[in-house]
Amino acid sequence: MPPVGRPATAATQTVREARDFLLAHATDYRGAVDGFRWPELTEFNFATEWFDVVAGEHPDRPAVTIVSADLTARSWTYADLSRRSDQVARWLRSLGVGAGDRVIVMLNNTIELWELLLALLKIRAVAIPTSTLLSSADLGYRVEHGGASVVVAPTALKSRLAGLPRQVLRIGVGDGTPSGWVSMAESEKAPTAYTPSAPTKASDLSLLYFTSGTTSRPKLVAHTHVSYPVGHLSTMWWLGVRPGDVHLNISSPGWGKHAWSNFFSPFLAQATVFVFNYERFDAGALMRVMDTHDVTTFCAPPTVWRMLIQADLTQLGTPPRELLGAGEPLNPEVITQVRRAWGATIRDGFGQTEMTCCVGNSPGQVVKDGSMGRPMPGYPVVLLDPVTGEQRTDEGEICLDLSRPILGLMAGYHNDAEMTADACRNGFYHTGDIASADDEGYLTYVGRADDVFKASDYKISPFELESILLEHPYVTEVAIVPSPDPLRAAVPKAFICLVQDIAARPQDAAAEIFAHARERLSAYQRVRIVEFVNELPKTISGKIRRVELREREAHRVAGDASEGQFHERDFR
Repeated sequence: MPPVGRPATAATQTVREARDFLLAHATDYRGAVDGFRWPELTEFNFATEWFDVVAGEHPDRPAVTIVSADLTARSWTYADLSRRSDQVARWLRSLGVGAGDRVIVMLNNTIELWELLLALLKIRAVAIPTSTLLSSADLGYRVEHGGASVVVAPTALKSRLAGLPRQVLRIGVGDGTPSGWVSMAESEKAPTAYTPSAPTKASDLSLLYFTSGTTSRPKLVAHTHVSYPVGHLSTMWWLGVRPGDVHLNISSPGWGKHAWSNFFSPFLAQATVFVFNYERFDAGALMRVMDTHDVTTFCAPPTVWRMLIQADLTQLGTPPRELLGAGEPLNPEVITQVRRAWGATIRDGFGQTEMTCCVGNSPGQVVKDGSMGRPMPGYPVVLLDPVTGEQRTDEGEICLDLSRPILGLMAGYHNDAEMTADACRNGFYHTGDIASADDEGYLTYVGRADDVFKASDYKISPFELESILLEHPYVTEVAIVPSPDPLRAAVPKAFICLVQDIAARPQDAAAEIFAHARERLSAYQRVRIVEFVNELPKTISGKIRRVELREREAHRVAGDASEGQFHERDFR
């Protein structure tokens, strides 16, 4: 068996110095913001020059611990994953996968996910993390537009891959490898020694993430070998995760937040990634698992926090030291109940797939309920008037001043120079999100500058859903808005104008449209409520006024009115 780990390089030391500075200022906001500087790197490989170095220094420290639904647990040390990712890297190269190749990673929270992501970094291939909830059509779109030549997926999802081009290499995880696929289990026969074929340029492409937009199909965000791998130093500092911590983040693979808190940040901190693969959410079981395994830092989307407070929070004997929420603002009632039961305050943070955490309530600082905090170290955040572009001190679009280096910001939108230029116009990166600021620099989220909204922590693009519904012959016009929901924060609702000859049969129309949506949309995107209307509110120029529909829906929900509503749950 080869020795564990690799020696530190000059790049390793540069990253370590920046990391250690933040750890030394863990609760010193002003000191961290004033003194932090992003590492300057021309070459860097997170897997070989960071993870493997940590494995040599702390070989027996758990890197990943996974608890199954039956509460059995298994851990893999830094040494285990270092060796195993070397082996997978050798195996992938034997299959012809190499530097620059695009690989769709469509896996659940199983250890193969971490083995594969580390191996792809080592061979300098480009990972395209993808949710297992995607429909066949969505997967096909991502393969085509991401230029993927390889898809790694559970064998149970073989039907989703049936329509992909034959030349796409299919790697299966799980039992019963389908005909024409290659089993990842075969990698266990590969040699364990791996030597990188060349240095990794810091500017080389490392990750591609699809993210929804309002007026187009999903955008493709490009990250380099430093923008996420090193840029997540800001996320590590916001999370408050430290060496030796056990960090539990509830997030599905395939989305940016999973990379934030289930990969880069804990590994930068030399901590343990902790996963609980429950089949159905049970607040009591989650708290028992957190107690049993000494979880020290816990991050969850607002949906999970809302479900937790419906249970007896005192079941958790030793609450985590750090509590985090991300994805959308938390209701003050949730924060209050958790603080009362656990003696700690949930800290919000803000970022995008396009960047790492840029705003947050950091450890040891005053947390103002409802505020998402202040700019993170290394992030020159300003508020700009979304119309005039002038800098504001009270309310405006959250933007980043590009006159300063921002390591955690994306390289751009892949193969879309026009969209990249628009996002980075006039010397600022524009997030499209609006916030207000108080006299102490605390930012409070107001909403999207466009119409994108979150449902169960998933970003929903009205344009995408409307485009699908308009394909149905019964639909002449449609507008998608969020309908307030006590558990999911919001669910997609469609206001629909029907063709004349079906308008008299709304029940039949609803059944057909829900069936169409189930067939064409991924599970997290599905329209949950339909309301048929004679016309949609529009501007003089003919644009649909979704803001008016949102207000109408909020008033309807507040008044508990349900006339004319059709719910997807009634048509299954």
